[in-house]
Amino acid sequence: MPADRTPSARAPHDAEPRLLRAFVAVAEELHFTRAAARLYVAQQALSRDIRRLERELGAELFARTTRQVALTVDGERLLPYAYGVLAAYDELGAAFADGARPLLVDVNTDGMISGRVLALARERVPECELMARYERGLTGAAAGILAGRLDVSFGRFAGLAPAVRARLSAQPVRYEPMAVILPEDHPLAGRAEVELDALAGETVYAGAGNPATREWTDLAERLFAGRGIRVAPPAPVAIGAEEFRRVMGRSRTPVLAVVDFPATPGTVLRPLVDPVPLSPVSLVWRTGLVHPGLDALRAAAAGLAGAEGWLKMPSGAWLPEGDLTHMCPNE
Repeated sequence: MPADRTPSARAPHDAEPRLLRAFVAVAEELHFTRAAARLYVAQQALSRDIRRLERELGAELFARTTRQVALTVDGERLLPYAYGVLAAYDELGAAFADGARPLLVDVNTDGMISGRVLALARERVPECELMARYERGLTGAAAGILAGRLDVSFGRFAGLAPAVRARLSAQPVRYEPMAVILPEDHPLAGRAEVELDALAGETVYAGAGNPATREWTDLAERLFAGRGIRVAPPAPVAIGAEEFRRVMGRSRTPVLAVVDFPATPGTVLRPLVDPVPLSPVSLVWRTGLVHPGLDALRAAAAGLAGAEGWLKMPSGAWLPEGDLTHMCPNE
């Protein structure tokens, strides 16, 4: 019958990497003092680790005399396995090292300022893979970040639920002027700018009913309150430029947007004025995230904001007080 094992005994495959590293160092140096110096540990601690490994494996690994150290048959048998196990641990560590994995960056929609920040960040860290994703709404993206499906997004941080904000970090990027998308034959389409009061009596689409864009719908409701402008009722989200053009042509409903929203055939985009409503854009990520790609994104956002005055409040601007607090936390 096999020998009984005490409850605390461990199978050979449970050997800790630290013990295997100690074994390999002694096996290569064949000298405990040199091996201890190589590992930056005390010789007494190294000897203790070797004895523990021998005890756990139930085998003597070194033949020791006062003059030399030599591998036993069991030590020679263990050495290639130890090399293999330690190589696998090193590969595992490298796979999860900072910057080793792609950073998943939600840019919402092609052609927005988030894309410019991403492009500049890629130039800063060409050795990193920063992969774009398209969630089309910070509320949806934030859920993805907290679930581990995304790393970074852009949008209105103050529009997220307090419990969600508490687990995220944010960096202000831009006060982005808002605009309206109109059918090209709309009565207001001929204007270079559209005064907000000129939309009185209109129904404007702002993502109502879309769970991924609640922060945007909330901003629209705050902007339109008391101005006689209605938020359009929920409707299926149009994905893609051609589908957006088709739906716009059919519904004839103006769409609330920002000044950098990509052009769509059959429509015109006009800045809103009197007042100039602002969409507060922040870079948002999970608190505690460490990745060189995130550092590059933050530096790129700060650089562009400084060079182009993105964080300068235009005169006659409109912004909810809560958003101003999040965009200027130290003021």
